[in-house]
Amino acid sequence: MKEKIGLIAGKGKLPLEFKKSAVQKGYEVITIGVEGITDFECDYKVSFGKVGKLIKLLEKEEAYSLVMLGKFEHKLALTDLFHFDLTGIQILSRAKDKRPETLIKTFMDYMEKRGFKFIDPKPFLEGILAEKGPMTKKEPDNKTLEEALWAFEIAKTIASLDVGQTIVVKDKAVVAVEAMEGTQETIRRGGKIAGKGCTVIKVARRNQDYRIDVPTVGEDTLRVMKEVGAKALFLEEGKVFIVDKENFLKEADRLGICVYGIQSKE
Repeated sequence: MKEKIGLIAGKGKLPLEFKKSAVQKGYEVITIGVEGITDFECDYKVSFGKVGKLIKLLEKEEAYSLVMLGKFEHKLALTDLFHFDLTGIQILSRAKDKRPETLIKTFMDYMEKRGFKFIDPKPFLEGILAEKGPMTKKEPDNKTLEEALWAFEIAKTIASLDVGQTIVVKDKAVVAVEAMEGTQETIRRGGKIAGKGCTVIKVARRNQDYRIDVPTVGEDTLRVMKEVGAKALFLEEGKVFIVDKENFLKEADRLGICVYGIQSKE
């Protein structure tokens, strides 16, 4: 058995994808979820903001290698401050701003000073990364592909400013940019503004640190796209994770949505 990994799990299936892969590679994985956020059974669950309890559980399990995956609502760090324990408040007070990347890095720095180490989850998840070119039966026409390539660089710039990783476009106009509301709500807003026929682009930050807020799509993304009449989803090849990839692409085919991987210039 290799080293023990502490998996701090948010919402969604991505943490389970990681656990399955890590166990297959011979690691023991201890899952710690967050009450009201993590939507599957874990070894332990802690209340949001109770960092002191999280540390005690990890130390008890001697899990000093850490991975943090899944969706955490960043707005909670702005609106639910009374839920934080003393350790959580100390970490927040050290953050120079409340951007997602800043908050996560501040948390990681604190944990590393306590003897923990955050590891890169990407080598465990290579099989669910977006591929180059068409991933579905439906392919984009030349106009849609041209628009996506134009929008790709805009999305990369916005993501690298730590604003959001998703944009919605139509007729070479940016109609919605992801902020703290998340991918699905961004698509809904974009569809409400632009109507049917819009396109969704999701990318990673430039020099993406995969220990921090990894770009991910799942079947919920497809359902919302169908709801608003979005026609295509463009993902950065080799940089965006597709949860339950095989079923995701089957569902995209069923819904008639094009999924296409754009190769990064990085």
